[in-house]
Amino acid sequence: MRHKDLKEGEVIESLPGVNFRVKVGERIVICYVSGKMKQNHIKVLTGGRVLVALSPTGDRGIITRRL
Repeated sequence: MRHKDLKEGEVIESLPGVNFRVKVGERIVICYVSGKMKQNHIKVLTGGRVLVALSPTGDRGIITRRL
């Protein structure tokens, strides 16, 4: 699946269930880690910069890459 709406953001908070609160521009979005990142055991830390694929509504997202 191709994600066209990729934005850069900063992880603000770690939530239960491998979810994260990410600040993307002026918005705060709840995101989860993509399957490839879980499979390869890539860690996402609070304060880290990540690439996020936003949903069409813009209220949820998938962390696709750590920057």
